[in-house]
Amino acid sequence: MQAMQVPFLDLKAQHEPIQAEINSAIANVFARNAFILGDEVRQFEEKFADYCGVSQAVGLDSGLSALKLALEALGVGPGDEVIVPANTFIATAAAVSFVGAKVVFVDMAADSTNIDPDLLEAAITERTKAVIPVHLYGIPADMDRICDIARRRHLFVIEDACQAHGALYKGKPVGSFGHAAAFSFYPGKNLGAAGDAGALVTNSRDLADMVRAMRNCGQREKYHHVTSPHNHRLDTLQAAVLSIKLDRLPAWNEARRANADLYTRLLEGVDVATPQVPPDVVPVWHLYVIRSERRDPLKDHLTARGIATGLHYPLPLHLQPYYRHLGYRRGDFPNTERCAEELLSLPMYAELSSEAIGYVADAIREFATVPQAAT
Repeated sequence: MQAMQVPFLDLKAQHEPIQAEINSAIANVFARNAFILGDEVRQFEEKFADYCGVSQAVGLDSGLSALKLALEALGVGPGDEVIVPANTFIATAAAVSFVGAKVVFVDMAADSTNIDPDLLEAAITERTKAVIPVHLYGIPADMDRICDIARRRHLFVIEDACQAHGALYKGKPVGSFGHAAAFSFYPGKNLGAAGDAGALVTNSRDLADMVRAMRNCGQREKYHHVTSPHNHRLDTLQAAVLSIKLDRLPAWNEARRANADLYTRLLEGVDVATPQVPPDVVPVWHLYVIRSERRDPLKDHLTARGIATGLHYPLPLHLQPYYRHLGYRRGDFPNTERCAEELLSLPMYAELSSEAIGYVADAIREFATVPQAAT
């Protein structure tokens, strides 16, 4: 096959068509010197709340801050437990640790990369206060079953939608099911800022108002500090960039879905497992993640062909040094541990060409024909 270079992500390709519009929006902020909580923040919050099908959005500096402030605003703290999937990025669990609560991990489902609802109820104790389902890789979790268990057991549900901007579960946007939801706008996300940024969304005006005060040094009015004095504001410059990108997000997500469909078709019959998608969800494919029992040799093979890949996440959270004190051991969450050794993220972005996807698929097929002893 003719050699190509296929990056894992190409932000330059995303930005070039809208660069003039971004430059104009940034210049407007500089012209007014409205760098902190300027009008663009409120405008973006209104647009993003509408996009997520909720009444409130609060612009913040990261998805981690959104999770942390949601927990604190809901009264979760020392002595409480919060259930978190073992297969996720550390920010999901770190938010729980930062408010002083105990993280309780639950394994992912065998046929999904998301939390297994069948294991959720067994993890609930009298100290459990909340559950944080993650819509990992942009594929929604089983929100009906999770929310049903949470209602019966009087738990808060905080969605970690940091990889799932615009994903649908049974026709409704993720982020609209729980008491609150967190989104990250890290530059590589489907909706990415030009730096760190995030948001909390909710249908509770009281919760949103509390988080608005908390993000701004605990103030509802200047120098009157009524709640925890955090500094987690969304920069006006980032809000201006995000508003422009939000207008393009539906088309970008459609392009990602087309790319994922093409990957799946081209990899049919190849000795790798492609992502499983429940029939009642519409993913947004922040990541397209395959499974291979020969993951590391496959990764090396693709690298040699000029194809960049990613590992999300090679060491599960319950085995991370930071969480050693929780007492988990290898073998506690077999699905998560097995996937950590097999999952490989392929290039995925809206501007990825069908030619590049075909090149990646051909390289994987080429690898699959090599005898195992030779790899």
